[in-house]
Parts: sequence; structure tokens; C-alpha cells
Amino acid sequence: MANLVNLESVSKSYGVKPLLDGVSLGVAAGQRIGVVGLNGGGKTTLLEVLAGLSEPDSGRVSHVRDLRMAVVTQRTELPSGSTVGDVVLERYGAEHEWAADARVRSIVDGLGITAIGLDTPTANLSGGERRRVALAAALTGELDLVVLDEPTNHLDVEGVRWLADHLLARRIAVVVVTHDRWFLDTVAGLTWEVANGRVEQYEGGYADWIFARAERARLAATAEEKRQNLARKELAWLRRGPQARSSKPRYRVEAAEALIADVPPLRDSVELMAFAKRRLGKTVLELEDVTLSVGDRTLLDHVTWRIGPGDRVGLVGVNGSGKTSLLKLLGGDIEPETGRRVEGKTVALAHLRQELDDLPGDLRVLQAIEQVAGRVVFGKQEMTASQLGEKLGFPAERQWTPVGDLSGGERRRLQLCRLLMAEPNVLLLDEPTNDLDIDTLQQLEDLLDGWPGTMVVVSHDRYLVERVCDTTVALFGDGQVTNLPGGIEEYLDRRTKLREATPRRRDMAPGRGASAASGKAETKRSNAEIRAAQKELGRLERKLDQLAAREEKLHAALLEAATDPDKLIALNTELKGVHAEKEDVEAKWLETSEALE
Repeated sequence: MANLVNLESVSKSYGVKPLLDGVSLGVAAGQRIGVVGLNGGGKTTLLEVLAGLSEPDSGRVSHVRDLRMAVVTQRTELPSGSTVGDVVLERYGAEHEWAADARVRSIVDGLGITAIGLDTPTANLSGGERRRVALAAALTGELDLVVLDEPTNHLDVEGVRWLADHLLARRIAVVVVTHDRWFLDTVAGLTWEVANGRVEQYEGGYADWIFARAERARLAATAEEKRQNLARKELAWLRRGPQARSSKPRYRVEAAEALIADVPPLRDSVELMAFAKRRLGKTVLELEDVTLSVGDRTLLDHVTWRIGPGDRVGLVGVNGSGKTSLLKLLGGDIEPETGRRVEGKTVALAHLRQELDDLPGDLRVLQAIEQVAGRVVFGKQEMTASQLGEKLGFPAERQWTPVGDLSGGERRRLQLCRLLMAEPNVLLLDEPTNDLDIDTLQQLEDLLDGWPGTMVVVSHDRYLVERVCDTTVALFGDGQVTNLPGGIEEYLDRRTKLREATPRRRDMAPGRGASAASGKAETKRSNAEIRAAQKELGRLERKLDQLAAREEKLHAALLEAATDPDKLIALNTELKGVHAEKEDVEAKWLETSEALE
């Protein structure tokens, strides 16, 4: 089958820097491609040339005839004088037309368009809301190819998962620039790395790209020792991380063992905790019987929450749930309506806000960092201002750039550098991954891994939260801060159950069978019903044991078939079927167990 889009010897430059230099590649029907690379390396340029938004300096770009393509860039432009409904549902003449389409209803709900309001004028939208509206408008159409530039930037964790599931279910071709590693690993079957004017192609998503890049560096005995060590440490974390992410075929895991055998250990939580206690004492940040409201919404309702020395907390919740307000409350920027905030005497707090704080525009990058301090210590690691700047994406030649000439992403990185140079012992980070490329994210995570202090992180980046945080808490809109022992997966499961319960609560409204349902709920079940539920529970548990045994055998078969691609594909397909069946049985078991209780 012919490619949907072909690039033949394409070159594109801005000034003297070639962003694309003789690039040839194609996008086939149904292919899902993730695009990665350094900020300013040419990712967006590649997307614009591929989509026909920008003409190449040389070479040829061809699209298949009658290609149905949607493009969502970071430069969102919506028609003046329009409403949200006009933009998202422009293909539909009346409400009943789109409301009858399950896919469109899913898009409207999944991207939070209902919460924004279909009658809301687009002129009143924030930047993030405009991006979500543009994304929803693109996805409602019948498509062969969708091209997306950083679509996850203004989505919460739940929205990111919805978008990944939607793109997988649509079976359309996707080309997406993203720094969200979980999203990349879930959606992409092919990864393009844009660097030095070229585009390297790798099979698989983020984990496969990390493996291939580190393996290439090892085989070539590259001199890029820093990058290689960081990639190897990332591999070690992927290997030892949560089970949900270690379900790669065993033959791939075995192939990586030699690469990560001598990798430095992950952070020593016990040692870091002891160090943090020596620096911070017993009391760090505490909220006692606190109530906090925004407008007519109660975000916290008589909440008591204590954050201790060395605690590393990930804070999640839907957009608008109050995460940023809670960070401001912890940071002392706002006062609670009731209760009190307690801060330890030795606390040195730093708060990275989503808004760009004022930076000294008359200084150069290195001078702006050294204005805070000349050297900084992270646990056992000491760095100069220049070394920290290099770690966070400012190479030596870029450190003499005037601050006023920096892009938004670079200003964000400089803000982070200045914050870390102050050597705080408590960090409040509000979406620290925004505008950071994957390499800079890895460097940031490497720094935070060995940082001995207390940390509260708000981020939609699952990899960041799962890697640098030890506990996860959530805001579910009930006025409480809920601890989640199961991490982000538990959060998403709870959110799914809340959404499923909402229609049922609406169905119980007066006049729609509320009294009958109430009476039925109050009627005790008979002994026969209880025995039947117990019997079903036992059957499901036996089925789960059988599926686990099948899964183990398939993993062993995959290991033996490492050199037979056709057999690998067949076994992997069978394994995916087992995983799907197992998830279905687990869901039924949980439902039956809760009903029995």
C-alpha cells in the first residue's frame, strides 16, 4: 500500500542552521509515529513540512490523493466571534446529529469540552482550553491521518490516557510530537528522533527508543559518556519500575541485562530520608483542619495533612480540581478560611509556578544563574552554576545568550535553574515538565533522584511522578486529600468508577424510578444469592490462575523464539489476547467481590 505522505530529500533551514538536511521518510496508513528530539532541533518544523503548512527549501513532499488529514499545532487559531460548539461541532447541523454519534460524545466528554461549555465564546478561553477545543475539532472528523504537536501539554493524567485510548481505537495514522513518555510508549509503534538535521527511525515507543539509543551508543563506543550513562540509568529504572511498565517481552529484557548490569543504583530512599531529617527536623509542612474555597467551590473541607522530612509526593487530579491552589496554600501564597498552615523553622522552600516569574532580562543566562549562587550541592553531588545550566539544557555556548532572547521553554528552564541554585530543602513543583524535551526531562529526573529533601509535584507526566515520587495523593472533588497506595493506576481506576456512577445517580432523580431503586437497594439479598455470588467469585479466581499460567508459558515461548520473527508476532498477539481476557476477568472479580461485600 502506498504511503499517505512521502518526504523525498527534504531540506529546511532557518538562518544558517539546517533543521532538516536531505530527509527522506514516509507515513503509511495506520502507522503511529512519535517524534522526539531536543527543543529547537526541528521537530515542529518536520511536522509543518509533512503536513504542508510549510514549504521545504529543497526536496519534495507528496500526499496521497483525497487524504483526510487534521493538524493541531501549538499555534492555535480559532475563528473570531465563534463559540466552542461552532468550532468543535461545525460538521453537524443540529444537536441530535452529534449527540447520536458515540465517538463524538466521547471526544466532547474525554477532552473536557462539556466542562468548558459549548456556548462559551472562544474569545474567553484560556490558552489550554483553546488547545483542547482545537484538538476536539480535529478528532471529530473522518480521518486518515492526524498530526499533533504536544497534544498532552494541557491535559491532565486522565485526559492523556483518554487521548491514548482514543487514538489506538481509531486505527488511523498518527504523527505526534510529545515529551510525555507514557503517552509515547502507549501510542507509538515507531519513533522518529530529529537531531542534527537528520531523522533516525526506531521500532517501538519510548522504552524501545531508549534501548536502541543506548545500544547504539555502546556498540559505537561513543564519546557521549554523559548521555550514555543517563540512558542506561533510565533503562534500569524502566526495568525495575512498576509492573505495568515491565511487561515487555522477556527476550527484550534479557537483551538489556548486559547494558544495565553495571548501572549505578537507583536512589537510596533510606539514606536520603535520614539526610532530609538532619536538614529539616521533624516538622516540615502541615495543614491542620484547613478549609479552602475558590468561588463557590470547596476545594478542601477541614483537611489535616502532614508532609514530613524526605516525603516525595505526587499530587494528581483533573484540571480545575484545585492542585495549583493547594500548592499555593502549602507555599504560603494564600491563606485558608479555617484551620492553619504550619511551616518548620528550618524549611527553605522553593515554588516552581506555571507562570514565568520575572527574570533579569539585562543579564546573560550564566550570569542569571550565578546571581543566585556560584555552586550548589545535591546530596553528595556538587555542581557549579555552569554545570547545572548544562544539565538543564544550556550548553556552554548557549550560556552567554541574553535572557531577553530566550524562548518560553528556555525561560522555564532558567527559572528552574535559579530555583535549584538556592539549595532549598522543600520543593513545590507545578507542572515542571511543560516545555521540556525528553533529554532535559531525564537530566531533571536524575537531579531530583538524588535530591535530599521534601518534594510535592503536580504533573500530568506519569513517568516523572512514578520515578521521582514515593507516594501519590489525589483531589477527587470531595474536599479531601486522598492517599493512593496504588499510585496513578489506582487514581485512574477510581476516576473511571466515579464516571460510571454519575449516570446512575442521574437516573435516580425524582420521577425516574428513584423510589423503586431505593427500595430494591434496601432489600436484603437471600442466602441463595449470596451463595451464587461466592460460587462466581471462586470460578473467577480459578480462571485468573489459569490465565496467569498461560501468560507464564507464553513469556517462556517468546524467550525461546527470539530468533523467529514470525513466531514472535504470533506469540505476542496471543499474549495480548491473554492480557485483555485477564483484565476483563479481574474487572468481573472486583465487581462481584464488591457486590458480595
